Amino acid sequence: MDEHLLRDLTPRALGVLVRRGADFASAEDAVQDALAEAVRRPPAEAPDEPQAWLVTVAWRKFLDARRSSSARALREVAVTREPPPGPAEQADDTLLLLSRCCHPALTPASAIALTLRAVGGLTTAQIARAFLVPEATMAQRISRAKRTLAGERFARPGDVRAVLRVLYLMFDHGFAGATGRGRNVGDADLAAEAIRLTRQLAASVPHDPEAAGLLALMLLHHARRAARFDAAGDLVALADQDRSRWDEAMIAEGVDLLQHALARDRLGEYQAQAAIAALHDDAASADQTDWPQILEWYDELVRLVPDNPVVVLNRAVAVGHVDGPLAGLRLVEELDPGLPRRDAVAAYLHERAGDRAEAARLYAAAARDAPSTAERTHLLKQAARLNRNRGGQ
Repeated sequence: MDEHLLRDLTPRALGVLVRRGADFASAEDAVQDALAEAVRRPPAEAPDEPQAWLVTVAWRKFLDARRSSSARALREVAVTREPPPGPAEQADDTLLLLSRCCHPALTPASAIALTLRAVGGLTTAQIARAFLVPEATMAQRISRAKRTLAGERFARPGDVRAVLRVLYLMFDHGFAGATGRGRNVGDADLAAEAIRLTRQLAASVPHDPEAAGLLALMLLHHARRAARFDAAGDLVALADQDRSRWDEAMIAEGVDLLQHALARDRLGEYQAQAAIAALHDDAASADQTDWPQILEWYDELVRLVPDNPVVVLNRAVAVGHVDGPLAGLRLVEELDPGLPRRDAVAAYLHERAGDRAEAARLYAAAARDAPSTAERTHLLKQAARLNRNRGGQ
Protein backbone atom coordinates (compact mmCIF):
# COMPACT_ATOMS: atom_id res chain seq x y z
CA MET A 1 0.00 0.00 0.00
CA ASP A 2 1.04 3.60 -0.54
CA GLU A 3 3.37 4.88 2.21
CA HIS A 4 1.54 8.18 2.68
CA LEU A 5 -1.85 6.44 2.79
CA LEU A 6 -0.55 4.15 5.52
CA ARG A 7 0.68 7.13 7.49
CA ASP A 8 -2.79 8.66 7.28
CA LEU A 9 -4.52 5.44 8.28
CA THR A 10 -2.20 4.51 11.16
CA PRO A 11 -3.70 6.79 13.87
CA ARG A 12 -7.22 5.84 12.76
CA ALA A 13 -6.47 2.14 13.14
CA LEU A 14 -4.76 2.76 16.46
CA GLY A 15 -7.78 4.74 17.62
CA VAL A 16 -10.16 1.89 16.75
CA LEU A 17 -8.11 -0.63 18.73
CA VAL A 18 -7.90 1.68 21.74
CA ARG A 19 -11.66 2.33 21.59
CA ARG A 20 -12.28 -1.42 21.58
CA GLY A 21 -10.39 -1.74 24.83
CA ALA A 22 -6.79 -2.48 23.83
CA ASP A 23 -4.14 -0.83 26.00
CA PHE A 24 -2.05 1.74 24.13
CA ALA A 25 1.26 -0.15 24.01
CA SER A 26 -0.34 -3.39 22.79
CA ALA A 27 -2.45 -1.53 20.24
CA GLU A 28 0.58 0.30 18.88
CA ASP A 29 2.54 -2.95 18.57
CA ALA A 30 -0.35 -4.59 16.73
CA VAL A 31 -0.74 -1.71 14.29
CA GLN A 32 3.01 -1.68 13.61
CA ASP A 33 2.90 -5.42 12.86
CA ALA A 34 -0.04 -4.83 10.51
CA LEU A 35 1.86 -2.03 8.78
CA ALA A 36 4.84 -4.33 8.25
CA GLU A 37 2.54 -6.87 6.63
CA ALA A 38 0.99 -4.15 4.44
CA VAL A 39 4.41 -3.07 3.17
CA ARG A 40 5.22 -6.66 2.22
CA ARG A 41 2.06 -7.07 0.12
CA PRO A 42 2.56 -6.74 -3.66
CA PRO A 43 0.88 -3.64 -5.18
CA ALA A 44 -1.44 -5.90 -7.15
CA GLU A 45 -2.83 -7.28 -3.90
CA ALA A 46 -3.71 -3.92 -2.39
CA PRO A 47 -7.07 -4.22 -0.56
CA ASP A 48 -10.15 -2.39 -1.80
CA GLU A 49 -10.76 -0.98 1.69
CA PRO A 50 -7.29 -0.14 3.11
CA GLN A 51 -8.57 1.15 6.46
CA ALA A 52 -10.83 -1.87 6.99
CA TRP A 53 -7.95 -4.19 6.09
CA LEU A 54 -5.50 -2.45 8.42
CA VAL A 55 -7.92 -2.46 11.34
CA THR A 56 -8.84 -6.11 10.81
CA VAL A 57 -5.23 -7.28 10.55
CA ALA A 58 -4.12 -5.17 13.51
CA TRP A 59 -6.98 -6.45 15.66
CA ARG A 60 -6.16 -10.06 14.80
CA LYS A 61 -2.52 -9.46 15.68
CA PHE A 62 -3.61 -7.92 18.97
CA LEU A 63 -5.72 -11.00 19.67
CA ASP A 64 -2.83 -13.28 18.74
CA ALA A 65 -0.65 -11.46 21.25
CA ARG A 66 -3.31 -11.82 23.89
CA ARG A 67 -3.64 -15.55 23.09
CA SER A 68 0.02 -16.10 23.83
CA SER A 69 -0.34 -14.57 27.29
CA SER A 70 -3.85 -15.61 28.29
CA ALA A 71 -6.20 -18.00 26.52
CA ARG A 72 -9.09 -17.01 28.75
CA ALA A 73 -8.65 -13.32 28.00
CA LEU A 74 -8.57 -14.16 24.30
CA ARG A 75 -11.92 -15.98 24.48
CA GLU A 76 -13.58 -13.07 26.29
CA VAL A 77 -12.26 -10.49 23.86
CA ALA A 78 -12.95 -12.57 20.78
CA VAL A 79 -16.55 -13.30 21.78
CA THR A 80 -17.46 -9.77 22.80
CA ARG A 81 -15.37 -7.61 20.48
CA GLU A 82 -14.50 -9.46 17.28
CA PRO A 83 -15.81 -7.25 14.46
CA PRO A 84 -18.21 -8.75 11.91
CA PRO A 85 -17.00 -9.42 8.36
CA GLY A 86 -16.88 -6.42 6.06
CA PRO A 87 -15.52 -2.89 6.29
CA ALA A 88 -14.25 -1.72 9.66
CA GLU A 89 -15.70 1.33 11.40
CA GLN A 90 -15.62 4.40 9.19
CA ALA A 91 -15.80 6.87 12.07
CA ASP A 92 -12.66 8.97 12.44
CA ASP A 93 -11.10 7.93 15.76
CA THR A 94 -8.04 10.15 15.42
CA LEU A 95 -9.37 12.93 17.65
CA LEU A 96 -10.56 10.35 20.16
CA LEU A 97 -7.11 8.77 20.21
CA LEU A 98 -5.51 12.19 20.55
CA SER A 99 -7.63 12.99 23.59
CA ARG A 100 -7.23 9.61 25.23
CA CYS A 101 -3.46 9.62 24.79
CA CYS A 102 -3.40 12.87 26.79
CA HIS A 103 -4.31 10.70 29.76
CA PRO A 104 -4.59 12.23 33.26
CA ALA A 105 -2.01 9.70 34.45
CA LEU A 106 0.63 11.42 32.29
CA THR A 107 2.35 14.72 32.76
CA PRO A 108 1.48 17.22 29.99
CA ALA A 109 4.98 16.95 28.50
CA SER A 110 4.82 13.15 28.33
CA ALA A 111 1.28 13.18 26.93
CA ILE A 112 2.30 15.57 24.18
CA ALA A 113 5.35 13.52 23.24
CA LEU A 114 3.40 10.25 23.16
CA THR A 115 0.55 11.57 21.04
CA LEU A 116 2.92 13.26 18.61
CA ARG A 117 4.48 9.86 18.11
CA ALA A 118 1.21 7.89 17.89
CA VAL A 119 -1.10 10.33 16.10
CA GLY A 120 1.26 12.73 14.35
CA GLY A 121 3.64 10.05 13.13
CA LEU A 122 6.71 12.08 14.13
CA THR A 123 10.00 10.37 14.90
CA THR A 124 11.63 10.63 18.32
CA ALA A 125 14.26 12.98 16.86
CA GLN A 126 11.62 15.30 15.42
CA ILE A 127 9.74 15.44 18.72
CA ALA A 128 12.98 16.12 20.59
CA ARG A 129 13.65 19.13 18.35
CA ALA A 130 10.15 20.44 19.02
CA PHE A 131 10.79 20.20 22.78
CA LEU A 132 14.37 21.54 22.54
CA VAL A 133 15.78 18.46 24.33
CA PRO A 134 18.27 15.73 23.32
CA GLU A 135 16.86 12.77 21.41
CA ALA A 136 17.90 10.33 24.16
CA THR A 137 15.95 12.35 26.73
CA MET A 138 12.84 12.27 24.55
CA ALA A 139 13.18 8.52 23.92
CA GLN A 140 13.22 7.94 27.68
CA ARG A 141 10.20 10.21 28.15
CA ILE A 142 8.17 8.31 25.55
CA SER A 143 9.16 4.96 27.03
CA ARG A 144 8.11 6.10 30.51
CA ALA A 145 4.79 7.32 29.13
CA LYS A 146 4.10 3.93 27.58
CA ARG A 147 4.95 2.18 30.85
CA THR A 148 2.65 4.56 32.74
CA LEU A 149 -0.24 3.72 30.42
CA ALA A 150 0.34 -0.03 30.58
CA GLY A 151 -3.02 -1.59 31.43
CA GLU A 152 -4.96 1.68 31.28
CA ARG A 153 -8.34 1.36 29.53
CA PHE A 154 -8.52 4.99 28.38
CA ALA A 155 -11.92 5.49 30.00
CA ARG A 156 -11.25 9.14 30.84
CA PRO A 157 -10.70 11.94 28.31
CA GLY A 158 -7.46 13.87 28.37
CA ASP A 159 -6.77 17.45 29.34
CA VAL A 160 -7.89 19.87 26.61
CA ARG A 161 -4.82 22.07 27.22
CA ALA A 162 -2.52 19.15 26.48
CA VAL A 163 -4.51 18.28 23.35
CA LEU A 164 -4.20 21.88 22.13
CA ARG A 165 -0.45 21.77 22.68
CA VAL A 166 -0.17 18.56 20.66
CA LEU A 167 -2.13 20.07 17.78
CA TYR A 168 0.02 23.20 17.91
CA LEU A 169 3.24 21.19 17.66
CA MET A 170 1.80 18.99 14.91
CA PHE A 171 0.96 22.05 12.86
CA ASP A 172 4.28 23.75 13.57
CA HIS A 173 6.24 20.73 12.36
CA GLY A 174 4.05 20.22 9.30
CA PHE A 175 4.03 23.89 8.30
CA ALA A 176 7.83 24.12 8.57
CA GLY A 177 8.23 21.33 5.99
CA ALA A 178 5.10 21.87 3.92
CA THR A 179 6.59 23.44 0.82
CA GLY A 180 9.86 23.94 -0.98
CA ARG A 181 12.60 21.97 -2.67
CA GLY A 182 12.78 18.37 -1.49
CA ARG A 183 9.64 18.76 0.59
CA ASN A 184 8.18 15.93 2.59
CA VAL A 185 4.58 15.37 1.46
CA GLY A 186 3.82 13.80 4.82
CA ASP A 187 4.80 17.08 6.52
CA ALA A 188 2.36 19.01 4.34
CA ASP A 189 -0.34 16.49 5.23
CA LEU A 190 0.54 16.85 8.91
CA ALA A 191 -0.18 20.60 8.85
CA ALA A 192 -3.51 20.04 7.11
CA GLU A 193 -4.35 17.22 9.52
CA ALA A 194 -3.61 19.47 12.48
CA ILE A 195 -6.04 22.06 11.10
CA ARG A 196 -8.70 19.40 10.48
CA LEU A 197 -8.39 18.00 14.00
CA THR A 198 -8.41 21.47 15.53
CA ARG A 199 -11.64 22.23 13.67
CA GLN A 200 -13.15 19.12 15.22
CA LEU A 201 -11.88 20.02 18.68
CA ALA A 202 -13.09 23.63 18.43
CA ALA A 203 -16.53 22.39 17.37
CA SER A 204 -16.65 19.96 20.30
CA VAL A 205 -15.74 22.66 22.86
CA PRO A 206 -17.47 25.75 21.40
CA HIS A 207 -17.13 27.74 24.62
CA ASP A 208 -13.33 27.35 24.82
CA PRO A 209 -11.75 30.47 23.28
CA GLU A 210 -8.29 28.90 23.21
CA ALA A 211 -9.46 26.14 20.85
CA ALA A 212 -10.82 28.78 18.48
CA GLY A 213 -7.67 30.84 19.00
CA LEU A 214 -5.46 27.93 18.00
CA LEU A 215 -7.51 27.27 14.88
CA ALA A 216 -7.25 30.96 13.99
CA LEU A 217 -3.48 30.88 14.52
CA MET A 218 -3.09 27.89 12.20
CA LEU A 219 -5.22 29.44 9.46
CA LEU A 220 -3.45 32.80 9.63
CA HIS A 221 -0.08 31.09 9.17
CA HIS A 222 -1.23 28.50 6.64
CA ALA A 223 -2.69 31.30 4.49
CA ARG A 224 0.91 32.30 3.60
CA ARG A 225 2.07 28.84 2.56
CA ALA A 226 2.06 29.52 -1.22
CA ALA A 227 4.44 32.47 -0.79
CA ARG A 228 6.90 30.92 1.65
CA PHE A 229 9.13 29.47 -1.09
CA ASP A 230 10.16 30.82 -4.48
CA ALA A 231 10.07 29.00 -7.82
CA ALA A 232 13.45 27.42 -7.11
CA GLY A 233 12.21 26.06 -3.78
CA ASP A 234 14.17 28.51 -1.64
CA LEU A 235 12.72 29.93 1.57
CA VAL A 236 11.35 33.49 1.35
CA ALA A 237 11.39 35.62 4.49
CA LEU A 238 8.06 37.05 5.62
CA ALA A 239 9.10 40.60 4.77
CA ASP A 240 9.96 39.57 1.19
CA GLN A 241 6.92 37.41 0.41
CA ASP A 242 4.53 38.20 -2.44
CA ARG A 243 1.48 39.01 -0.35
CA SER A 244 -0.84 38.74 -3.33
CA ARG A 245 -0.30 34.97 -3.09
CA TRP A 246 -1.65 34.82 0.46
CA ASP A 247 -5.03 33.12 0.86
CA GLU A 248 -7.39 36.00 1.65
CA ALA A 249 -10.35 33.73 2.43
CA MET A 250 -8.31 31.77 4.95
CA ILE A 251 -7.08 35.01 6.54
CA ALA A 252 -10.66 36.30 6.80
CA GLU A 253 -11.76 33.07 8.48
CA GLY A 254 -8.87 33.24 10.92
CA VAL A 255 -9.59 36.87 11.83
CA ASP A 256 -13.28 36.11 12.35
CA LEU A 257 -12.48 33.18 14.64
CA LEU A 258 -10.01 35.32 16.58
CA GLN A 259 -12.46 38.17 17.07
CA HIS A 260 -15.11 35.83 18.44
CA ALA A 261 -12.56 34.20 20.75
CA LEU A 262 -11.27 37.53 22.08
CA ALA A 263 -14.84 38.67 22.70
CA ARG A 264 -15.09 36.00 25.43
CA ASP A 265 -12.51 37.99 27.43
CA ARG A 266 -10.51 34.90 28.48
CA LEU A 267 -7.18 35.57 26.83
CA GLY A 268 -4.78 32.68 26.32
CA GLU A 269 -1.45 32.17 24.58
CA TYR A 270 -2.93 30.90 21.29
CA GLN A 271 -5.23 33.91 21.00
CA ALA A 272 -2.28 36.23 21.61
CA GLN A 273 -0.18 34.44 18.99
CA ALA A 274 -3.09 34.58 16.55
CA ALA A 275 -3.42 38.33 17.13
CA ILE A 276 0.27 38.78 16.23
CA ALA A 277 -0.18 36.67 13.09
CA ALA A 278 -3.30 38.66 12.14
CA LEU A 279 -1.37 41.94 12.37
CA HIS A 280 1.31 40.56 10.05
CA ASP A 281 -1.36 39.34 7.61
CA ASP A 282 -3.18 42.68 7.74
CA ALA A 283 -0.15 44.69 6.56
CA ALA A 284 -0.19 45.44 2.84
CA SER A 285 3.62 45.46 2.88
CA ALA A 286 6.37 44.79 5.39
CA ASP A 287 6.90 48.54 5.85
CA GLN A 288 3.27 48.92 6.94
CA THR A 289 3.47 46.32 9.70
CA ASP A 290 2.05 47.66 12.96
CA TRP A 291 5.06 46.81 15.12
CA PRO A 292 3.97 48.83 18.20
CA GLN A 293 0.75 46.82 18.41
CA ILE A 294 2.63 43.58 17.78
CA LEU A 295 4.94 44.45 20.67
CA GLU A 296 1.92 45.02 22.91
CA TRP A 297 0.66 41.53 22.08
CA TYR A 298 4.11 40.08 22.76
CA ASP A 299 4.01 41.76 26.17
CA GLU A 300 0.72 39.95 26.80
CA LEU A 301 2.20 36.68 25.55
CA VAL A 302 5.22 36.99 27.86
CA ARG A 303 2.83 37.56 30.75
CA LEU A 304 0.90 34.42 29.81
CA VAL A 305 3.97 32.20 29.25
CA PRO A 306 6.81 33.91 31.14
CA ASP A 307 9.19 30.95 31.01
CA ASN A 308 9.17 30.47 27.23
CA PRO A 309 12.53 31.64 25.78
CA VAL A 310 11.27 31.37 22.18
CA VAL A 311 8.56 33.95 22.92
CA VAL A 312 11.17 36.23 24.49
CA LEU A 313 13.38 35.82 21.40
CA ASN A 314 10.53 36.69 19.04
CA ARG A 315 9.61 39.67 21.21
CA ALA A 316 13.17 40.95 20.79
CA VAL A 317 12.50 41.33 17.04
CA ALA A 318 9.44 43.47 17.79
CA VAL A 319 11.46 45.53 20.27
CA GLY A 320 14.11 45.97 17.57
CA HIS A 321 11.51 47.50 15.25
CA VAL A 322 9.89 49.72 17.88
CA ASP A 323 12.80 50.82 20.10
CA GLY A 324 15.69 50.22 17.73
CA PRO A 325 17.88 47.19 16.90
CA LEU A 326 20.32 47.80 19.77
CA ALA A 327 17.46 47.52 22.27
CA GLY A 328 16.46 44.23 20.68
CA LEU A 329 20.03 42.97 20.78
CA ARG A 330 20.30 43.66 24.49
CA LEU A 331 17.36 41.30 25.03
CA VAL A 332 18.89 38.63 22.79
CA GLU A 333 22.18 38.76 24.68
CA GLU A 334 20.36 37.76 27.87
CA LEU A 335 19.18 34.48 26.31
CA ASP A 336 20.95 31.12 26.27
CA PRO A 337 23.49 31.09 23.39
CA GLY A 338 22.29 27.58 22.52
CA LEU A 339 18.67 28.64 21.97
CA PRO A 340 17.58 27.67 18.42
CA ARG A 341 17.46 30.63 16.00
CA ARG A 342 19.07 32.96 18.54
CA ASP A 343 21.99 33.66 16.19
CA ALA A 344 19.61 34.23 13.26
CA VAL A 345 17.66 36.87 15.22
CA ALA A 346 20.89 38.49 16.41
CA ALA A 347 22.14 38.59 12.81
CA TYR A 348 18.93 40.26 11.65
CA LEU A 349 19.17 42.92 14.36
CA HIS A 350 22.89 43.52 13.73
CA GLU A 351 22.10 44.04 10.05
CA ARG A 352 19.40 46.57 10.93
CA ALA A 353 21.93 48.30 13.17
CA GLY A 354 24.37 48.57 10.23
CA ASP A 355 26.94 46.05 11.50
CA ARG A 356 27.12 43.93 8.36
CA ALA A 357 30.29 42.06 9.29
CA GLU A 358 28.85 40.76 12.56
CA ALA A 359 25.52 40.03 10.87
CA ALA A 360 27.24 37.94 8.17
CA ARG A 361 29.18 36.01 10.81
CA LEU A 362 26.05 35.27 12.81
CA TYR A 363 24.02 34.27 9.74
CA ALA A 364 26.71 31.71 8.90
CA ALA A 365 26.77 30.49 12.50
CA ALA A 366 22.98 30.15 12.53
CA ALA A 367 23.10 28.14 9.32
CA ARG A 368 25.22 25.45 10.99
CA ASP A 369 22.42 24.73 13.47
CA ALA A 370 19.45 25.31 11.15
CA PRO A 371 16.67 22.71 11.60
CA SER A 372 16.03 22.28 7.86
CA THR A 373 17.89 22.39 4.57
CA ALA A 374 15.69 25.23 3.31
CA GLU A 375 16.43 27.39 6.34
CA ARG A 376 20.14 26.56 6.20
CA THR A 377 20.30 27.60 2.55
CA HIS A 378 18.42 30.83 3.29
CA LEU A 379 20.78 31.79 6.12
CA LEU A 380 23.89 31.03 4.05
CA LYS A 381 22.53 33.22 1.26
CA GLN A 382 22.02 36.06 3.74
CA ALA A 383 25.63 35.73 4.89
CA ALA A 384 26.89 35.62 1.29
CA ARG A 385 24.82 38.69 0.35
CA LEU A 386 26.28 40.76 3.18
CA ASN A 387 29.82 39.61 2.42
CA ARG A 388 29.40 40.58 -1.26
CA ASN A 389 28.09 43.99 -0.29
CA ARG A 390 31.04 44.54 2.03
CA GLY A 391 33.44 43.47 -0.70
CA GLY A 392 31.92 45.98 -3.11
CA GLN A 393 32.36 48.90 -0.76
